[in-house]
Order: sequence, then C-alpha cells, then structure tokens
Amino acid sequence: MNLIVNKVVVVGGGSAGWMAAATIKSVFPEKEVIVIESPDTPTVGVGESTLGFMNDWLRLIGLPKEKFMAECDAIYKLSIKFRDFYEKGSGSFHYPFTRPIVDSIKGMGETEDWYVKKMFNPETPVEDYTDTFYPVSHLLPENKFTNIFKDKDGTVLFDSSVGSALHFDASMFGAWLRENFCLPKGVILKTNTVKDWSLSDSGIDYLLLDSGEKVYSDLFIDCTGFHSILIGKALQEEWIDYSDKIPNNRAWATQIPYIDKNKEMEPYTTCTAIENGWVWNIPSWKRIGTGYVYSDKFISPEDALNQFKNYLKTDYVSAYNPDRDVDSMSFKDVKFKIGIHKRTWVKNVVAIGLAAGFIEPLESNGLFTVHKFLEYLCATLERKKVSQWDRDAYNNVTFEQFNLFADFVTLHYALSLRDDTEYWKNATGKTYYPELINSEYTIASTPLDLVARKFYINKWGSRNEYGGPASGLSCVATGLNYPIISATEVYTNQASLGIDVQGRINYLDQIWSENKNKWSELSKELPTVYEHLSNTLYKDKI
Repeated sequence: MNLIVNKVVVVGGGSAGWMAAATIKSVFPEKEVIVIESPDTPTVGVGESTLGFMNDWLRLIGLPKEKFMAECDAIYKLSIKFRDFYEKGSGSFHYPFTRPIVDSIKGMGETEDWYVKKMFNPETPVEDYTDTFYPVSHLLPENKFTNIFKDKDGTVLFDSSVGSALHFDASMFGAWLRENFCLPKGVILKTNTVKDWSLSDSGIDYLLLDSGEKVYSDLFIDCTGFHSILIGKALQEEWIDYSDKIPNNRAWATQIPYIDKNKEMEPYTTCTAIENGWVWNIPSWKRIGTGYVYSDKFISPEDALNQFKNYLKTDYVSAYNPDRDVDSMSFKDVKFKIGIHKRTWVKNVVAIGLAAGFIEPLESNGLFTVHKFLEYLCATLERKKVSQWDRDAYNNVTFEQFNLFADFVTLHYALSLRDDTEYWKNATGKTYYPELINSEYTIASTPLDLVARKFYINKWGSRNEYGGPASGLSCVATGLNYPIISATEVYTNQASLGIDVQGRINYLDQIWSENKNKWSELSKELPTVYEHLSNTLYKDKI
C-alpha cells in the first residue's frame, strides 16, 4: 500500500526521539511533526559518546555543534583509545577520526609502506601507525586541542569541523533539541503516555493516550527504546538476536567528579579490556562517565560491580586519584539486548534508535544508528509517495548498515589474542563469519545491493572526510597486530618492479620521523582541551 506522509508522530523523547523530530522538521518543514513524550519514562543515559559521522547529520539539519555544546556539557572528541584488547598488558592504540596524511607524489609514501616497515622492524610499536599518518594523534598524549591544526607552511593537518566528534550528556542534548530547536520550528509536544493502540491493514490506525485522546498519523516513528512499543509490541516484528556474535549484555555505569580537569579531561574515549569485558571512560565538561560492559553469562552482577570498583581504585585508570572514595559512588545497573528487528520499517511504523536495534556500547554506535537511519528515512520520504519497494529498500540498507557496524564491533573480539579468563577464551575462540576475514566486506565498502545503492547515495557529505569506516578498520586492525594489507605482497610487488624496497622504506621512515617530531613540537604550543573550552565555549560558565 502506497503511503503519503504529511503527518509524522514520534513516540518517545530522549535523544533519539528529538533527533528524529529535528531531522524530519528540518528536511521537510511543511510536514506536521508531533512528539509524544511520556513524563514517566527514564532515558537510558549512557550513550554519551559519538562518532565523526554525526557531523553529516548536524550539517543535514543545519546545526553547528558549537551552538549547543556548552548547554550539554560537551567537549570535543578526537579519537577512541583501545587498551589491552590485543593481550592483557599489551598497551594501547588510537583510532582518530581524521584522514591519514599520505602523499606518494611528495615522497611521503602510502599507509601500505608502513606495514613493510614493520616487517623489516618487528619491534615497531603498533601505535606508530597512527603517529605516522595522523597528525592529530600527537595532540592526544597531553590532551591538546585546536580547531585548526596547521603545519609550519600553513598546511591544514586537522580541521575539527569534520575531524572531531563529541562527548556530551545525551539526556541534556535531547532536552536542548526539544526546547531550542524542535519546538521553535513548530514541532508539537504532547506530554502523555501511550496506553493502547488500534491496528488496521495499514499498520497502526491510532494511538490511545492516557488522557483519552486518539492520535492518528500517516507515519509513526518508534523511539521507545528497548520497550519497542510500536514495532515490537504492537506490530510484533521479529527480533534477530546477535548474542552469538557480540558477547556482552549488561553494564555498570557511574559518574566520576573531576579533581584535575586539565589532566583528566581527555579529548578521546578510552576503552580498556579487563577480566570479563571492557570499561569505557568518557570525559565531559562537568564529570567523567565510566562503565563496565560485561556478560552475566561469565560473572554475576555483584562480582562484576566489585571488579569494576577494584579497577577504578588502580592507578591504571587515567582518572585515578587516591582522594576519590570509589565505594561511596552511585552505580547504575544497565541491561541491554543485542540485535535488531528483522525489519525496521513495517507498514506505517519506523523504528529508530534502541527501538530498532542495538549492538553494544563499543565504538560509540548507539547514536550512530539513530542519525544514520534518519538520513535513510529522509531519502525515502523525498518521493511523493512511499511504496512497498521503498520500504523494502529502506529495510535492506538499514539492516546492512547495522550488520556492517556489528561486524566491525565483532572484530575487536575476533582479532584479540586474550585468553586470560573464560570470558576472553569464549570471545576469541568463536568461529566467526567468513566475511569478517574479508576487509573489503567488513568495513572498506558498504555491501549494499543494487536497489539500496540506487536510492541511498549519501547526499550530505562523504564519510571519508573524517576517515570513515575504512580508516577505522585500518587503525583497529593494525592496533590488534592484524594488518589489513599484506606486507609480504607489497614487498614482492615493489621488488618485482626493481625497487630497492629496504632503501625506500629507510628513506620514508626518515621523512616520517621528521614529520612526527615536527607535529609533536607543534602540539606543545597548543592549549589543552580544557583550556581551549574555558577560553571559548565555556568562558561565560566558569
């Protein structure tokens, strides 16, 4: 049945609900948009870290991130730091959000040359990869930040408008969108709870609110979180469980007050693998969010909490301070299910955010699926009518996008060599999908079929502006000692052309060393992210 969409009702507030309303109203200002936000439903409140992909969405709705950052406790995020994922005590590596600096014409070589360097010099640490090709990585050790990082000759090495993401309070962001973006644009708010619904052949006929009002709509957007009230409970859409490929299903979360902001406010997310999962560290303006993601199949919630507390008491934690009383802190037990509905658009209902599906917090993917699915939704609604063809194409592209990211998350476990606990033996001992071995499938290109390719070209900016998935795969795989490019093959190909490979690598390494030293020296002149924000976005709040 063809669908003409003039009215959209979003069920559920929070960051997902208000992002949905903001998107539809911005792209289609002529459409009527209503948000039904229950006053009794708490938000999950742990999705406080984003990826560079969010820049595309912000451009789509015409919202500069600097406009809301100071109202949402936001700071800039330049990278994700992974620690001890390869082996226990193996150290760390970064995944920056910018493009690698390579230029074979200028004699700087390509990223594949680095793998040959490591073949010749096995002792080369994995973190040297990002230090060599990502100038922004030299800002990270001392928490430095600048909006534009330039070389001495004026060359732009890093631009925060495309090369940074955010740490922020997701609940505050949703509230800010509601009051300062959506309502001023004409979005209608109904502060009610959905008590029931009426179904018809076209999907949901109307929603019954606790006030007794019946709400009709051409299109309903389900943003009710894990409850999935519309797509799951009302339409009974099948749920596909991913617990066979993603090991975790719970998290303990808490907030740590700052003691030394200059030292503890890091412009990156840290993910540290420990005994039965991993711990996130997400500094925002007022405090540090941290949590332990684990599986209750391998450890009880009580033991996991004790394990988490013990971890926070060690000086291995970047925010460690002996003056903090960890035992008196408040901890929140968060349960989540891993997977996605088989279809995220059924009849006249579209699920966005947790209502559609969830992987796990690793790689900050929660809000990623929100704005990415919304971009696909807008691409579909550009047509005068929505046909079943359009719904099928949308379901295909969102399902493939979700699987693509799920595979990327899975790689963090599949490529690990940890075997120090039963949890890690299980995570690294699984037989993973054959396609995970193929990097081109996994991350470098999106494996959409021709139907999806036809309708869902990215119209609002290239993902490669900030490195994109291909960059992420390179950094993560290299950090886990699994180079996605065969050094042996590169060496053989170059040698067959009569190239003195050893001499070429020695020459390139000299250039790389000069660049690294130069970028490191330039970074010393920069303020910390705390100093930068204190003098700019937060200067009136200190």
